[in-house]
Amino acid sequence: MFQLEEKIWFWVLAVIPFIIIVFLVLQLWKYRVQKRFANKEALKRLSPNQSTLKSVLKIVVLSLAFACLSIALVNPKIGTKLETVRSQGVDIVFAVDVSKSMLAEDVAPNRLEKSKQLVTQIINNLISDRVGIIAYAGKAFPQLPITTDYSSAKMFLQSMNTDMLSSQGTAIDEAIKLGMTYFDDEEQTNRILIIISDGEDHGDLASSLAEDAGDQGIRIFTIGVGDLKGGPIPIKRNGIVLNYKKDNDGETVITRLNEETLKNIANKANGAYINGKNTSNVVDEIKDILSQMDKKEFEAKQFADFKDQFQWFLAFGIFFLFIDIFFLERKTGWLKRLNLFNENF
Repeated sequence: MFQLEEKIWFWVLAVIPFIIIVFLVLQLWKYRVQKRFANKEALKRLSPNQSTLKSVLKIVVLSLAFACLSIALVNPKIGTKLETVRSQGVDIVFAVDVSKSMLAEDVAPNRLEKSKQLVTQIINNLISDRVGIIAYAGKAFPQLPITTDYSSAKMFLQSMNTDMLSSQGTAIDEAIKLGMTYFDDEEQTNRILIIISDGEDHGDLASSLAEDAGDQGIRIFTIGVGDLKGGPIPIKRNGIVLNYKKDNDGETVITRLNEETLKNIANKANGAYINGKNTSNVVDEIKDILSQMDKKEFEAKQFADFKDQFQWFLAFGIFFLFIDIFFLERKTGWLKRLNLFNENF
């Protein structure tokens, strides 16, 4: 397990392409000036020790130096001690709608990206709760099992898109059915399923399944993403809108937030409906809900001690800089004898 302490310093890597561009521009300029000054044979006699390959190697070494120094500033850390930690929390499963209707842009930037933002902010405000993630459209797919690894949860969350499931439509009942299998202890009183959707349910079993979940002690909270007025579903290529989804009659499909469906599902499972328009309000409401729930004690293994590794990259960075300073761009006598680069003298 490793951590990156100061990721902002990765911006130092932007110096490398700048160095390469400057080098190429200077080489082109030198070539043009020399070409006007004398022909190739005359230049060889006037400057016999010039080595283009060594100039390239010098730039490569300088780039490696900046790469190592950048990583040193980021300060990677490696976990060295794994401990079993006992903590208390709530088991939360997020079911995220990835159907095509979630591409509608009636909320910025679109419904799916807004859903990801909401889940990310909720996770950022958790302390010791366990989370799981489900993706669903016409079918439901387990994206991440119950875990305390919030970094992995957010990584899996960001990878979700509307093309990950071939079965299209919006079957909330499939998400509820799969969500009920996520919880390993039937005696738990702290099991939550949070469904993030526009509410366009194409099935008719969601309400009855939600009632079954409520009878098993699983509370379902629904978060509505979208606008009541609705919007079209864009068809894009490389970020450019080519057209909008149309029905069989050639009319543009308008998809709308269906709050009634989401409210009904939440009420059946002793939960509540939350409008997802304002992210901070959603986070506050979820925090209030969690604070009032019983906490379950569970064990989790996690790295408790991390050691800095920046010194290795710093040493290599200084080493490459040292080489670059004393790395001459002209041919040297001993290199001529070795002829390492197969150059013609």
